[in-house]
Amino acid sequence: MRLGLAVVVVVALVLASCATIPTPQEANDAVLMLRKYESWAWAAGIVLIWADLVLPVPQTVVIAALGVIYGAVLGGLLGSVGQITGGLLGYVLMLTSARRMVKRFVGPQSLNRMESLFERSGAWAIVLTRSLPYSIPEAMVFLAGLAGMPTRKFTAALALGSVPTAFAFAAIGAGWADKPILALVVSYVLPILLLPVALFLMRRSS
Repeated sequence: MRLGLAVVVVVALVLASCATIPTPQEANDAVLMLRKYESWAWAAGIVLIWADLVLPVPQTVVIAALGVIYGAVLGGLLGSVGQITGGLLGYVLMLTSARRMVKRFVGPQSLNRMESLFERSGAWAIVLTRSLPYSIPEAMVFLAGLAGMPTRKFTAALALGSVPTAFAFAAIGAGWADKPILALVVSYVLPILLLPVALFLMRRSS
């Protein structure tokens, strides 16, 4: 279990070292892309959060953009809905025939270790990774489904991690609505800075 966590830490640090801060133009485009959908911007934001299951979409930047457009409260609610439903989609996917396909590539010994990890500290793993970058939250959701984490426990942990994250980043967007570029850059960089803290807490809880 310690070896597995050590591998996660090393991979995460390597990814962090390759991270780049979005340019002002890229940050501004995130808000403009949602605003062009006008009254459907909220739906486009939720779909982008769902897309992070298969694409490298920075969820926190999308939530901050929702905060810029709709304010802290509504942006936080929309971000919460997007994160929770997206997490449930990934979890349910691992309960379908896709589970059997994935299990072919995961040996019985690795699966047993994974189940043991999620039995002991799966809830904390879900809660602490909801704001992290590099599709780590989605990986944890898939692993939770693959390891057979109880649905009620998973849903509770998912909500506990998603709601504060969504409201925090929506508040960042709303607070700097007059400077959307700054808000989106902060929402991109902050999860990277939180990454080692979350991994340390996950290691302690295990």
